[in-house]
Amino acid sequence: MNTIVTSKEAILNISREIILTKGISAISIRAVANACNVSIGSIYNYFDSKSELLSATIESVWCEIFHSSRDSMVFQDILSCIQWLYNCVECGHKQYPIFFEFHSLGLIGNEDSEKTQLMHQTWQHILESLCAILRCDPNIRSDAFNEEFTPEKFSRLLFSLLLSAILRQDYDPSMVLEMTRRTLY
Repeated sequence: MNTIVTSKEAILNISREIILTKGISAISIRAVANACNVSIGSIYNYFDSKSELLSATIESVWCEIFHSSRDSMVFQDILSCIQWLYNCVECGHKQYPIFFEFHSLGLIGNEDSEKTQLMHQTWQHILESLCAILRCDPNIRSDAFNEEFTPEKFSRLLFSLLLSAILRQDYDPSMVLEMTRRTLY
């Protein structure tokens, strides 16, 4: 048995592989240690508990799904960003079937959990990014926003439509793109 794990990232890579092959419920300190071919204590060197390991694994899946685009043009205008987000979600669903549903259902009634906080951090990052892109998009009409209809409110609308698409498993952004064009351009 290998008693030294090369890194926290190596453990998270193995944990994501377990999710892919056996599902998120298969994540445990023992299962990850066995898959890494290390002692249980080696996993505890990086994670204090199963909950911490699971939270870090979920966060790494979110990060993998919404990986940064190498194409900086994606973040230059809201239409490109919307298309990119829907593509990420579709690819994430293909790579991690039922991850979104399991993660969402696992959080119901558990509002104070670390997993819930990580999900909300990811969502807040997406919302802030959408708002920043809306504020900088040179193609948006100058009169598109006002005191009552702000980039923040439109970002929340776009994000709620994305969450709805995730739950419906409908990754066609055409309706959202058309609504955005008609509203802002």
